[in-house]
Amino acid sequence: MDSPVTVNDSLPSLLQDGEAPAFQLFNGDGHSPILILCDHASNRIPECLGDMGLNDEDFEKHIAYDIGGEDVARNLAERLDCAALIAGYSRLIIDLNRHPGDGSSIPEISDEIEIPANHQLTPEQIIRRENTFFWPYHNAVTEQLNHIVARGDEPIIISVHSFTPSYRGYQRPWHIGVLWDQDQRLSQPLLESLRQEPGLCVGDNEPYHARHPLGFTMDVHCERNGYPHVLLEIRQDLINDKEKANHWAGLIERHLQDAFTQTGLLTET
Repeated sequence: MDSPVTVNDSLPSLLQDGEAPAFQLFNGDGHSPILILCDHASNRIPECLGDMGLNDEDFEKHIAYDIGGEDVARNLAERLDCAALIAGYSRLIIDLNRHPGDGSSIPEISDEIEIPANHQLTPEQIIRRENTFFWPYHNAVTEQLNHIVARGDEPIIISVHSFTPSYRGYQRPWHIGVLWDQDQRLSQPLLESLRQEPGLCVGDNEPYHARHPLGFTMDVHCERNGYPHVLLEIRQDLINDKEKANHWAGLIERHLQDAFTQTGLLTET
């Protein structure tokens, strides 16, 4: 069973009264043992960090958040009658899918853009970011997983991300990527189902390989606990408004149901 993370709460939160919370639990009354996670849902910055030394346009880019990911995650949670945890702040502050202490956890440069507010942080400043944003989110993941287990079910984790249509001049052909590391119980049948969809270019561990690096969410909450899971990457130009996101949530839900039928992982949702 997923175990709680101990947080050193001796340092004050970076969030002031009235600011949005570090994460949101959406559809918490859902009955399904599925849990949807959106680690990079938001481009919000807390008031105390100002503009982080960046331009407004920078916060509309992939470096700040996964464009369209939140809309897909919420829509999918409604369709599957399950809970979703939605990150409330930008990955520019701290990346919720990187291990603390990893060089990419609090990036000083992202896609060749300098992040001035992330340079020369003191250990105390790093701990405050972890305590305010990182650990509360992952403790909430732990709580939801333990809640599902306490009901007598095995959790199934679906992590929703999005990727840029091009990278360093390379046009990425994939519409959706299915990422996995060791456990293929859900990823393999989902890949097989998606590949039957006419006109769909499906990536197997594309545009990234799940092992390089293995993200915190998949490593700690999924692989270490042996829960069936998959990480989905959807191309951003396909989900950059609510109508498109709704379409893709429906498409993904249909193929997930097919994968569940093939594997018997989930009898009904």
